[in-house]
Amino acid sequence: MAKNTANYGNDSIRQLKDEERVRLRPAVIFGSDGLDGCAHAAFEILSNAVDEARQGYGKLITLTAFSDGSIQVEDNGRGCPLDWNPTEKRFNWELVFCELYAGGKYDNNGSGDYDYSLGTNGLGSCATQYASEYMDVTVWRDGNKYSLHFKKGKVVGAKKKALQIEPSGEDRTGTTIKWRPDLEVFTSIDIPDEWYRETMRRQAVVNANVTFRLRIEGEDGEFAEEDFCYPKGIEDYVLEKVGTDYLTEPFFIEADRRGRDREDLPDYNVKITACMCFSRTFQMQEYYHNSSWLENGGSPEKAARSALTSALDAYIKQQGKYNKNESSIKWQDVQDCLVLVTNCFSTQTSYENQTKKAINNRFIQQAMTAFFKERLSTYLIENKDAANKILEQVLINKRSRENAEKTRQSIKTNLQQKTDMANRVQKFIDCRSKDKGRREIYIVEGDSAAGAIRTSRDAEFQGVMPVRGKILNCLKEDYPRIFKSDIIMDLMRVLGCGVEIKDKRIKNLATFDLDNLNWSKVIICTDADVDGYHIRTLILTMLYRLVPTLIDEGYVYIAESPLYEINCKEKTYFAYTELEKNDVLKEIGDQKCSINRSKGLGENDPDMMWLTTMNPETRRLIKVEPEDVTKMETMFNLLLGNDDEGRKRHIAEHGKEYLDQLDLQ
Repeated sequence: MAKNTANYGNDSIRQLKDEERVRLRPAVIFGSDGLDGCAHAAFEILSNAVDEARQGYGKLITLTAFSDGSIQVEDNGRGCPLDWNPTEKRFNWELVFCELYAGGKYDNNGSGDYDYSLGTNGLGSCATQYASEYMDVTVWRDGNKYSLHFKKGKVVGAKKKALQIEPSGEDRTGTTIKWRPDLEVFTSIDIPDEWYRETMRRQAVVNANVTFRLRIEGEDGEFAEEDFCYPKGIEDYVLEKVGTDYLTEPFFIEADRRGRDREDLPDYNVKITACMCFSRTFQMQEYYHNSSWLENGGSPEKAARSALTSALDAYIKQQGKYNKNESSIKWQDVQDCLVLVTNCFSTQTSYENQTKKAINNRFIQQAMTAFFKERLSTYLIENKDAANKILEQVLINKRSRENAEKTRQSIKTNLQQKTDMANRVQKFIDCRSKDKGRREIYIVEGDSAAGAIRTSRDAEFQGVMPVRGKILNCLKEDYPRIFKSDIIMDLMRVLGCGVEIKDKRIKNLATFDLDNLNWSKVIICTDADVDGYHIRTLILTMLYRLVPTLIDEGYVYIAESPLYEINCKEKTYFAYTELEKNDVLKEIGDQKCSINRSKGLGENDPDMMWLTTMNPETRRLIKVEPEDVTKMETMFNLLLGNDDEGRKRHIAEHGKEYLDQLDLQ
């Protein structure tokens, strides 16, 4: 090891100060220095406007996304106090926009200005300002207009004169903040329009009767405007999502609770609201707390899982609907037919971190668990018809899941038996090496090709797996038929890594484990003709459908085999396409030569096969790299899917581009 000559001494320790605390380490505050972190910074400013509206100050919040990446949030609340603070002996604008852990929401559990608040840490406004290329703050309150300007985390002008105050001449209150996230802080600031729409919609859902207006500037300088408002909040939202396709009608429940997370801690208030229904065709669970969407759940999700599963299990037992020796239902069985939106508030909240994607309050979980269990139990007793429908659907979900699990175990056993592979798969030719980092598997068409490959390969590290005829088109077939195909199952056994199932209708069927892959390279090797290309595409489609990770991680290759062998005097040329053949003939000129067209891999000489197809030093392999997965999927579905009309149109429009590849001999 090289000697470290760096001088690590007492002067090596330093403290980040002021804007450096955010600009040099944005992920600490925003969760990321990428686009997610930039979007969260925007949410921090929006949340301040939301807190004002929830207190009853203002019914309209406007967010404008400008084409240059700038963002503006405008509300008509009370206006953020910016002037001199006699208690702190500083200007409030310094505290709000230039000091971390400073704000007006620390006393919510006592006599503070906010009952329930999105922001409780005093970080958001300051951190966002620090992370901005510029920030302009305008506040209307007390008959005055207050203005502030910041650039790269520092106030513009001398501190005592930075705050500009003038009579507003308007009968209005509120705060407007415009800023541009700094590309020196974030790796990207191009927040997608859809993020703005989804965020504004979610805020409208959990803040009933508040209008959230989104304005997005287009390339032409015009603004597209969209309003989000739910007069009844989560009740309207649930009805919007489920429509009329529900098993039971949505019902709204609410309660107020007070308690503490620990005996030695103070009590705090919790307001619980929820709307739920059951559906055969739609499921959704969303949890919100103090207007934050709890993407990762936390306490409310744990409460719902425990309480609803317990209440329904007890009711099923009471009604005697379990079969003899049948296991109890699980959360998944309830979840698959449950539509639930919770919107809760508390005067004290423990978020997992500043990004507010989960909360972990012990009392909130306990209160919500008891609340859900009590209310659902009462609902089941008072609504017999609805209760029977729920019971029936949950049991259907349970039994379907268990049957799927049995199928999964069966497939896993078939795919991953630890017996000798050569004895399990007919006609598979293994190699001697057990080193997965060296082993290569050639997937070839037919026995003759397998024989030719076998005689020309390096048996130390190259295995051969023949495909008997054209395999199923895996894009058109359903999973049960795919898994009945001996050819496909044999291929999966040889690969050893199992299968990936990306179909929500088939639960817990995925058995894929990349660590169990037996090969460093999976090489598709087919004849250099139309039939060979077709078989190659079917094999590639099978891999794309069943083991897409092998493609994503770069394990799949296509071996190019020559179409022509051209001998001229003592020199031999190999041409892999008609165009390459023509180029060789141009190079040879008038010299006499013989042209031998490949009749298929099975007819090739072993030495030629080794040289052109098997030898790692001279072969031509094409690595399958899905750089654009969406494009690849679209093309696969077009060429091999069920869109017959789309396929005909594509052939009519683009068929001429492939005329030079036609075999007209």
